[in-house]
Amino acid sequence: MSASRPAAVIVLAAGEGTRMKSSTSKVLHELCGRSMLGHVLAAARELEPERLVVVVGHRREQVVAHLAEHVPDAESAVQERQGGTGHAVRMALEQTGALSGTVVVTNGDHPLLRGETLAALVRTHEDEGNAATVLTTEMPDATGYGRMVRAEDGSVAAIVEHKDADEAQRAINEINVGMYAFDGALLEDALKRVTTDNAKGEEYLTDVVAILRGDGHRAGAHLTADWVETQGVNDKVQLAQARRQLNDRILEAHMRAGVTVVDPATTWIDVEVTAERDAEVLPGTQLHGRTHLGEGARVGPNSTLTDTVVGAGAVVVNAVCAGAEIGAEASVGPYAYLRPGTRLARKAKVGTYVETKNAEIGEGSKVPHLTYVGDAEIGAGSNIGASSVFVNYDGVAKHRSVIGSHVKVGSDNMIVAPVTIGDGAYTAAGSVIVQDVPPGAMGVARARQRNIEGWVEHKRPGSPAAEAARRAREAADGAEAGGSGAAGEGAAGEGGGA
Repeated sequence: MSASRPAAVIVLAAGEGTRMKSSTSKVLHELCGRSMLGHVLAAARELEPERLVVVVGHRREQVVAHLAEHVPDAESAVQERQGGTGHAVRMALEQTGALSGTVVVTNGDHPLLRGETLAALVRTHEDEGNAATVLTTEMPDATGYGRMVRAEDGSVAAIVEHKDADEAQRAINEINVGMYAFDGALLEDALKRVTTDNAKGEEYLTDVVAILRGDGHRAGAHLTADWVETQGVNDKVQLAQARRQLNDRILEAHMRAGVTVVDPATTWIDVEVTAERDAEVLPGTQLHGRTHLGEGARVGPNSTLTDTVVGAGAVVVNAVCAGAEIGAEASVGPYAYLRPGTRLARKAKVGTYVETKNAEIGEGSKVPHLTYVGDAEIGAGSNIGASSVFVNYDGVAKHRSVIGSHVKVGSDNMIVAPVTIGDGAYTAAGSVIVQDVPPGAMGVARARQRNIEGWVEHKRPGSPAAEAARRAREAADGAEAGGSGAAGEGAAGEGGGA
């Protein structure tokens, strides 16, 4: 039986998170391309709830801004003081008003939580007709956790905190994860009766479970087998552990879908990255944002791609790419930097120590090495010589250059925008191109070479260069003198013989 659509999912995200030791809200720390809260909300949205409510408190302005940018359909409810989990849910219900149907409560610091686990919780809740259903798991070491005490029929008899548990109860490994499904109407009524009669003076959701049982309603539990996904994050050590676990999960999914990951230990892939079969990811590679790898594409080693599309059969080696489109069978790197707006057509090449920005490079065109291409359009089959620069900035505004098809730009050229080089044109090495070059023409923009004889010996006397020049001059003078003498003797001899 499939779970019905919940009336609401309430996410608790109001805590201070002091152990994170950070000026950033605890739930906004990122792992694998999303904030912790973002991962929880993604899982919650798989249930398609009618309302998605986030309870905010500490540093709430950060959380509210994050929601507006990334999950604009989520509502925020403010918990002005830290009054416990029951108090937080009560604040949410004060905003939503009465809720008829299932209400799921989860936490904003559980980034490994799966949507399918929440869906299973809702199914168990509804199938068993429970007033409250607790998500539980079995821990290898349950020390410090509240133990689930079951009745003979499998329902929840009690939730006993570790400090209050006797020896037999401490032997129980099934623990309360801190996530629940409730009957909305019964939840609202029970919350009004929760007291603060405890050491912290707070309202707890566990008391709601006890109140509902006292009213004669059934409280159940859904046991999830994967205890790892139920773990919260309280400090940056746990954040790193969760990041590793989530990354491993992402990598496994890609590999089972036909992607080759050569070294999972050194490969990091964000949750929204997509890849087609036979794509290959080499060691030391990071794929961020909404990067996509086409079929048979190969990326790495030591490459970082963000929001970049790599076409089928393309190769990216030791490169950094952001906001770029790399066409099928294209080649990038090693040591290339593709900035936003770069678009490589099929079989185009951007080579070693090349930087591009807002540049369109046509089919089969090559920018092999030591070049900057900014704000430019290059046609098909063209070649840009080594050490060339597209001079796109005049100090105030950016300008665009257009290079036609089958153009040969000489090495060490300065292409000063705005300028157009027509189809089939050439430019001479060392040129500074400031005017358009017509199709098929040779553009030459450099001064005629002039040699000033003896300049080094005159201007740099005593330097190693001057000494080297002197020796070379003396050797040349000696060779010239010797050659002249030999010619003279030959001439005299011939004359005497006559």
